[in-house]
Order: sequence, then C-alpha cells, then structure tokens
Amino acid sequence: MAATEDTMAWSFAFPSIEGGKLDFATLKGRALLVVNTASFCGYTYQYEALEKLHKAREAEGLTVIGVPSQDFNQESAENATVKTFCKTRFGIDFPLAAVSHVKGPQAAPFYAWVKQQRGWEPSWNFNKVLVGRDGRVVATFGSGDEPDGAALTKAIASAL
Repeated sequence: MAATEDTMAWSFAFPSIEGGKLDFATLKGRALLVVNTASFCGYTYQYEALEKLHKAREAEGLTVIGVPSQDFNQESAENATVKTFCKTRFGIDFPLAAVSHVKGPQAAPFYAWVKQQRGWEPSWNFNKVLVGRDGRVVATFGSGDEPDGAALTKAIASAL
C-alpha cells in the first residue's frame, strides 16, 4: 500500500508466522511495541522481558509484536524453526510475524512507513517501534533499550 501522511499503523499487516495474516487493523486502539527479532543475536535474551512486558501490560492495552528478520544474518530462514525456538526457549505468546525484511528497499510496508514518518529504520536486531493508541509512531528505540528499562517503560506508560 502507498503510505500517505494520514496513514496509520492500522493500515498494515504482516504474514503471520502461523500462516495467514497478522493484521494491525484488528489491534486498532491498542498501543503496539513492534520489535524486529532474531534467534541468534546477543540481544535474543530480550525475548524473555518482551514476553513479561506483553503479559503484564496486555490488559492495559499493549500488544508486543515480534518481527523475525534475517536482515542482519542472525535468524533462521524457516518460520517453523523460529516459532519452535520462540515457544520452547522463551514461552513466547505474543504475536509473531513471518520472517520479514525490516530495512532497505525490500522492507515490509510497515517498516517503510516508519522510515517515511521518522527517517528511521532498524540498525540491528531488537530495535523497537512504539505505536500509540491513535496509530501513530510515538517513539523508536535501539537494541540497547531494554524492554523493562526506564526509557521504554516511561514511553509505554505515556502511550497507554
């Protein structure tokens, strides 16, 4: 889809890791924390805190969404392998997209929109995009911004 200045996050979808579609329109009115993930990265441990965050704040209106990506050469190519790893190693219950591009000319439409809106694209795995309940990008965070760290906690509280 061609993103315009009035485009909101609800306009986008990813293929789901389970098949079908992970449609952001079904999450309209919620705050979203969209994280590009990888199974073989030094930041992979963040899955644990992301799952805790999702469980702790879900009832308040936050949904964490993982977007596995091979863009930094640290992810499996097979969705089934990624799904099994996330479930068995970290008990991930938050929604996961299929393995997707998050940067460059092949970036998924959501990430192309974020770049258009903010001039930002992931520079490494476990970069985070916080979308407010209104569907606009609230903030972006790097890999070193921990899911339970002060900066992210404050931004999420404001978004909720």
